[in-house]
Amino acid sequence: MTHRLVRIPTEADVERAVDVVRPVLPPTPVRDAECVLKLETWQPTGSFKVRGALAALASIGQGDEVVAASAGNHALGIAFAATRLGRRATVVVPATASEAKVAALRQYDITLLQHGETYAEAEAHALSLAERGARFVSPYNDPDVIAGQGTLGRELDEQCPGPLTVVCAVGGGGLASGLGLWAATRGDVRVIGVEAEAAPAMAASVRAGRRMPVEVRTTVADGIAANLEDGAVTIGLVAKYVDRLVTVSEDEIAQAVRHLVREHGIVAEGAGAAAFAAVLAGRIDAGEGRVVAVVSGRNIALSTLARLLGPVS
Repeated sequence: MTHRLVRIPTEADVERAVDVVRPVLPPTPVRDAECVLKLETWQPTGSFKVRGALAALASIGQGDEVVAASAGNHALGIAFAATRLGRRATVVVPATASEAKVAALRQYDITLLQHGETYAEAEAHALSLAERGARFVSPYNDPDVIAGQGTLGRELDEQCPGPLTVVCAVGGGGLASGLGLWAATRGDVRVIGVEAEAAPAMAASVRAGRRMPVEVRTTVADGIAANLEDGAVTIGLVAKYVDRLVTVSEDEIAQAVRHLVREHGIVAEGAGAAAFAAVLAGRIDAGEGRVVAVVSGRNIALSTLARLLGPVS
């Protein structure tokens, strides 16, 4: 399939997104720990993804419709934004999606469709629906979504005066791209992206200058474990605006999840703890300023959290 043509966002898009996001979402808190923690776990959907969803849905007309494919944080973001802004949205999830996630999505004013056995099949169905007149909203390969994620940086302007090194997890690269666009307006901020060793698709694609599929192995950071869409604009944005990419192992991610719970009382999913894992593992050079690790999401299955925490001691 020919890749979709997606407009490359600019710093001005982030400014416009701020006007959409700020009236709806209070700034998420920061906490001093081994570094500064930016707690996107406090978002109403438990993840930063709601920022991009709000920016994307605000950009369409009242009577228009969006369609998205996801069984996770992007779906919850779209559902929240559609309900809050009064937009029509269809979310497609695979039939194998967890009952808990489906139940959470049913609380919102959206059309929820279950199609296919895998995410790829659900996404293909969503794209076919978009061809009939709806707008497909990718979790990362969308200019408004990217700009919306960049609003996190504008909050840091007020919460953490620079110089800063901002560390974030990287899957499709929407958050890193948005933060990179914000950092480009600041002379004292750099962005470092963190991938799971099990899924280094962005690093491979940046090195190649185009989408480069990799073998995606099983990882507790399932929220950042996927190959990129063909033609994803985030590849070029990460190459241009992100200082560097590092990886963390499964053990390091698990240790970060445990540390956040036991030492700071913060629940994070695997992907949400990836940036902090890189800090704990000593992979982040602070340079002259402070390090901010984005704890990007909390939506972890209780069984997974219990396994990672291990026996009570």
